[in-house]
Amino acid sequence: MADEMFEKGLEIRKAVLGAEYVERSLESADDFMMAFQEQVTTYCWGDGWGGEGLSRRDRSLLNLGMLGALGKTDELKLHVRGAINNGLSNDEIKEALKQVSIYAGIPAGLAAFKAAHAVLKEAGRL
Repeated sequence: MADEMFEKGLEIRKAVLGAEYVERSLESADDFMMAFQEQVTTYCWGDGWGGEGLSRRDRSLLNLGMLGALGKTDELKLHVRGAINNGLSNDEIKEALKQVSIYAGIPAGLAAFKAAHAVLKEAGRL
């Protein structure tokens, strides 16, 4: 079952984050870090993202809010790319981050907006 969940997670992870990014993460992992890569791929992507209750688009939107509120800007940048891949518009990303500013505070919102802005510019969407 764990192998099946890993394979399911790997497929979803590549679709959302991009195959090149995921393959680079796996290839660069030594024995120590591979334990984390396997855990993330199996449980986060296979079980979490592989659930039936929410669309990938909805999960992306939720992640933007949570990562922005937590101030995890490196991970937020990754998930802004995923949100683009999952069909979110610039306006939807902006509205999610406005909610972060309201409920998590202006400093968290500012950091999230800056991170998302950098990704959107890099993606040629601004």
